[in-house]
Amino acid sequence: MAAVVAHIRPVSRPPAAPAAPAPAPTPGIDYRIVHEVPGRIRLRIPALGRSGCEAAWMEAWMDAAAAVTEARANPVAGSLVLRYTGGAAAREALLHRLQAFTPERIDGLADDCGREAAAAPMVTTLLTLAALPFLTPPMQMLLTLVNLGSTLAKGAETLLRKGVKVEVLDAVAVGLAAASGKPYTANITDLLLDLGEYLEQRTARQSDRLLRRLLRPDPAMAWVERDGELTQIAGDQVRAGELVVIGPGETVPVDGHVHAGTALVNQSTVTGEDLPVRKEPPARVIAGSVLVEGRLRVTATRVGADTTTARVARFIQESLDRGADTQRLADELADKRVYLTLGTGAAVYALTRDLTRLQSVFLVDYACALKLGTPVAFKSGMVRAADHGVLMKGGDAIERLAGVDTLVFDKTGTLTHSDLMVTDVHVFPNDLGCTEQQLLALVASVEEHASHPVAAAVVEAARERDLAHISHGEVDYLVAHGLSADVDAGGRIVVGSRHYLEEHMDIGFAAHQTLVEGLQEAGKILLYVGSHRGPLGVIALRDTLRADAAATVARLRALGIRQVLMITGDRQEKAAALAAELGLDAFHAQVEPEEKAQIVEALRADGHRVGFVGDGVNDGPALSVADVGIAMPRGADIARATADVVLLDDQLTGIADAREIAGKTMRLIRGNFTAASTINTGILGGAVLGWLSPVASALLHNGATIAVLLNALKGVSIEGRAAEP
Repeated sequence: MAAVVAHIRPVSRPPAAPAAPAPAPTPGIDYRIVHEVPGRIRLRIPALGRSGCEAAWMEAWMDAAAAVTEARANPVAGSLVLRYTGGAAAREALLHRLQAFTPERIDGLADDCGREAAAAPMVTTLLTLAALPFLTPPMQMLLTLVNLGSTLAKGAETLLRKGVKVEVLDAVAVGLAAASGKPYTANITDLLLDLGEYLEQRTARQSDRLLRRLLRPDPAMAWVERDGELTQIAGDQVRAGELVVIGPGETVPVDGHVHAGTALVNQSTVTGEDLPVRKEPPARVIAGSVLVEGRLRVTATRVGADTTTARVARFIQESLDRGADTQRLADELADKRVYLTLGTGAAVYALTRDLTRLQSVFLVDYACALKLGTPVAFKSGMVRAADHGVLMKGGDAIERLAGVDTLVFDKTGTLTHSDLMVTDVHVFPNDLGCTEQQLLALVASVEEHASHPVAAAVVEAARERDLAHISHGEVDYLVAHGLSADVDAGGRIVVGSRHYLEEHMDIGFAAHQTLVEGLQEAGKILLYVGSHRGPLGVIALRDTLRADAAATVARLRALGIRQVLMITGDRQEKAAALAAELGLDAFHAQVEPEEKAQIVEALRADGHRVGFVGDGVNDGPALSVADVGIAMPRGADIARATADVVLLDDQLTGIADAREIAGKTMRLIRGNFTAASTINTGILGGAVLGWLSPVASALLHNGATIAVLLNALKGVSIEGRAAEP
């Protein structure tokens, strides 16, 4: 067999340009470098901690840079420590980002996260306690009242603005101790309260920070034409109107319009389309797409935070603020139990006239553990889910996923994925006398020079059948249309889309319309083959069943899902075969896109709590009407925005992982709730009976609260696989 003669002019990537120095920083944040080693830099920022330069916002701002592994701000010292990767170029980019700091709200960061967990009140109280032995009793009381001023003022402000809350009880307790002439008891109690508040704030901020880092963008690099030269910069630094050059395998960093070039672009991560689409001037391209073949020069129209992917990410981050019924219930019960503590204290004092017992009672509150433990547990569950390749949009999504009893899968793109496989090879009567095997071998020999998913599937099918390579001449390739080549026995062979063969090559397939329509109705993708003598045949391909589909369905049943259903546009026979293979409870075949939401609504009307798994634009209505919508990672942006749960990895096991994490997180919350209520009730009983001093009451209460918070922060563990780093 003669050697293959194939000539394809490859599209070269833009030349590797040296990293451009960061632009000169504009006047903004005043800083100086205090200490620096490779990968770590400490900066002194005089304004840090002041209005407009809060430490939490500064941390969040720098933490969002892809190169940063840790950002730590200290408002007392006015310092910022950055740990980063990427060398000198990353360092310059980080300093430039610091100059551009803005005190605006950071998406995904809790509203109260700007409040720093301050250690200063504890230091002040410790100094007060150290000074007391050297002062006269009047001076001791004066210093104690000065030290307790912030606690008393906070209690008074809370009472006036919000009513009776835990801050009021704390203020009354320490105020009574001071009024009773017990400066040591008052200050030690205040120290314990400050310590508890400090640890609570640190715990809450840690959970917010974990989520913020999980959701931060990882911008693609971009080749930009500046001053007649190609310069590689971070994608989020591209300016609107600039020309961006994109080569094979590169991610589109901006939304824009094709200025020049022709290419195949895989938009599945954004639009959910299975196959790459042809792009040429003036077509629109979307950030997050991947260029498969060809080369494009794109005029940027939306950049940075305005791109489609950034807007979807922002929508997802904002959804973290959604409240859950469990959280609302915890807040209500916590507020009610403040009145329980207040009433108990009043009754104890009426019966005993013992101010010490009253102080001990007032230092027991249920609010901290109940109000803070629940959101921290939710956030820990979200972090754990993200570690397993799943994004949970808030505690509400976790709560509802834990309660789902029926799961409905849309077939295409969920139970199946976009890796294609050859299912049929149909040969039409022709002068070449080709058999199915020969036609497949011929097409594979030509298609091996293309990187299109259809081409890869055909080549793989020929390899599996151990078909010999067929010699051919130079391959002519028209991007996004097809290929042609000369073969020894058949003249010029043309392979590609029907449009290409009929409109460009004048090879008609109308005589075989019945066969073609039958294959298309079966949901198959067709590759057309012809020559100058006419049509030679078609090769049919379809998406493949996910390898983990059956195991995931079985695991979901073990996790309490009572019904698993499938919706598909396939014929009844094909749907029945797939449902039987996966062991599904029921299926709906030949369903029109608009009927999906109706099926979900009917299930809910029958009393089922329904989760729907989909990925396409037409799945949006069903995702929104379901109790829980679950979107695949390659799904359309509307599907991912509508869904409550988004898989970050293209594996169905993530659905089972999410269900297990949701169930265990709700059990953790209930367990923490019970523990906090039981322990604080026991402490309250000891205070009522006079067994606990105010200091012991504060110590036990804050210790129990911190234990609940740490347990919530630790979160849950599952046996499912962890996501790849």
